[in-house]
Amino acid sequence: MKPEIHTLENELPVVLVETEAFPSLTALLLVGAGSRYENRHNNGIAHFFEHMAFKGSKKYPSAIQISSLLDSLGSQHNAFTAKDHTGYWIKAPSAHFPVVIDVLSDMVLNSLLKPAEIEREKGVIAEEINMYEDLPQYKVWDLFENVLYQDNPLGFTVTGTKDTVSSFSRQTFIDYMDRLYHPNNAVLVIAGGGLKKDYLDLVDSKFGSWQPAGTDAFTRAKEKAGGPNFLVHQKKSEQAHFILGYRALARTDKRRYVLTLLAAILGGGMSSRLFFEVRERRGLCYYIQSGVEAMAETGYLFNRAGVSPKVEKVKEAVTVILEEIAKVAAGYLRDDEIKRAKEMIKGRLILSLEDSYNTASFYGKRLLLDKELKAPQAIIKEIDRVEKEELEALAKEIFTTRKLNFAIVGPFDKSSLSLEELI
Repeated sequence: MKPEIHTLENELPVVLVETEAFPSLTALLLVGAGSRYENRHNNGIAHFFEHMAFKGSKKYPSAIQISSLLDSLGSQHNAFTAKDHTGYWIKAPSAHFPVVIDVLSDMVLNSLLKPAEIEREKGVIAEEINMYEDLPQYKVWDLFENVLYQDNPLGFTVTGTKDTVSSFSRQTFIDYMDRLYHPNNAVLVIAGGGLKKDYLDLVDSKFGSWQPAGTDAFTRAKEKAGGPNFLVHQKKSEQAHFILGYRALARTDKRRYVLTLLAAILGGGMSSRLFFEVRERRGLCYYIQSGVEAMAETGYLFNRAGVSPKVEKVKEAVTVILEEIAKVAAGYLRDDEIKRAKEMIKGRLILSLEDSYNTASFYGKRLLLDKELKAPQAIIKEIDRVEKEELEALAKEIFTTRKLNFAIVGPFDKSSLSLEELI
């Protein structure tokens, strides 16, 4: 599986990845546009346009025409919006690639943005916002990132608010796209089996007219390690959902794989420390997980769980998590758990690449966000190279009280939970 990179005359990078697997493929267009490029007035516009791309284009002027055509191919299709990028993808049998690339290009480059559709979709997005409000395990993510990045768009919700969304007009979309939707700020990946030589010509015929231009830069987040920071969001629920995390590393930091390994050791699988101590040994939760989020200039390591809303159970779970983190920071790492975590990370990476969408996403995000096309084998070597001493040094640097941040959603107010009691 060796990717081929081609750059069209308009500066759009096109990555072809022949998987030599099933005769199916994923076409994924990634654009360097997301909620971190927004302001308090247009927060949610990146996500809103992701919806509007499916509501009608020049060649396919209605949502039902787009969905009916894609369904007739037996395809899967969707889109997503993140903090720093937006993606549009269609997965289909390889034989249908000419139609796939025609639909994908037209709905993104030639979206009609009908005012009536915009008004109708405002109601849809308002209900999506309501849905996340009713899902505390998701709501807590927004709260946690707001704690971390209070004065930066990274602290905004991707969906925006009902107030911002309701204020958008057709011009809001045009202005946003003029700033960011350009081929020199995007990557197109086609990954799958049975790719043909004429695919690049088809791509050029559909995307070649897209004009390059300057793009806006995002506002860099300023690290504030003056913690710990603490937020309680009161909501009636059967569980308390919390994230306990630490300010950590940017995507560009050479120690990113050391950090990934630390998260895996803490809560990356069913044999991890936190899963065993919090769930298996004490029965305090159903889910518990550790992981890493990284942006261009900042990042964090998180530990998340859903536990009983009884205050004493929350305190017990947090205490156990902090005890395990303290052990790691003090250098109590076993060779066998390091080896097991390495093999888990490598194995899951390899297994994920069995799917053409995951393969397209793997290469596309690295080219768009890292400006390099690092192969899976190179990442596996980086993981293998991590030494115990590096883990100990990074844990000691990151796992400090001043870098600690905590957010929780549950049926209690601030008076029933205090930072001093938890840490």
